[in-house]
Amino acid sequence: MTFWRDRRVWLTGGGGFLGSHLREKLESLQPAALSAPRASEVDLRDPAAIQAHLAETKPDLIVHAAAVVGGIGANLDHPGRFFYENALMGIQLIEAARRAGVAKFVCIGTVCAYPKFTPTPFREDDLWNGYPEETNAPYGLAKKMLLVQLQAYRQEYGFNGIYLLPANLYGPRDNFDLRTSHVIPAMIRKFLDAKDGAVTLWGDGSPTREFLYVDDAVDGILAAAERYDGSDPVNLGTGTMVSIAELAESIARLTGFTGRIVWDTSLPGGQPRRQIDATRARERFGWQARVSLEEGLRRTIDWYRTARQ
Repeated sequence: MTFWRDRRVWLTGGGGFLGSHLREKLESLQPAALSAPRASEVDLRDPAAIQAHLAETKPDLIVHAAAVVGGIGANLDHPGRFFYENALMGIQLIEAARRAGVAKFVCIGTVCAYPKFTPTPFREDDLWNGYPEETNAPYGLAKKMLLVQLQAYRQEYGFNGIYLLPANLYGPRDNFDLRTSHVIPAMIRKFLDAKDGAVTLWGDGSPTREFLYVDDAVDGILAAAERYDGSDPVNLGTGTMVSIAELAESIARLTGFTGRIVWDTSLPGGQPRRQIDATRARERFGWQARVSLEEGLRRTIDWYRTARQ
């Protein structure tokens, strides 16, 4: 807490899923100042709005968690928007922060930046060994450009920006809108709404994923903010891989669903394999995930049962 008492922090995306959990944890750490405006208050697509907020709040640490995100369907529907807005927000914010003399910038990237056929477990050195999976490539590439920018700014201006790559996040307050949600909240909602009968899921269930509980992600991000100042990107994850079919079976069991699961193979399943190597996070700033997938799913389901009442 000593570190945070001396810091004036601007958290972007504080009204979103990850951002809301980051905001709560930061509030408990009692920084010298904390600003977490919503998009309606500070539009990161508007450079004048960014500059005005920097001048008003004078942060020395920015945590950039704002993003336009969604599941496979949302990425397919809005590839242009997901590329443009994610790139624009990050590029303008980093440039304005550099000009304003912000001491440190923590950028939250995405596992979608990795190439489609990256060998598992994904290691940070594999980031440039191919093109991302097509369904989310515009989003992944937009976010990866911020890594390029931060490394270039470090080289030319000495700007201290770090870049983190969390695995797929989940947890309480996730987005449960079936039109835009990611796989875990979508499954939870489908199974709870169905109760019995049949539930239809995308793909054939064979792709694998790694999931990181949101509280673990928050701890990793703040540990990096405190203790990591390197140029290398860093994965945040559990190192544990699960197939989508296995995930569905777990969520069905935990929600009490006893019906039939139907796989619609006419719909895409996304990247074939995802599992990350989190060794660098452990070695560089002493972080590792603690919440198991079983426990995290249970907490998320319990939260959603209460929230939907």
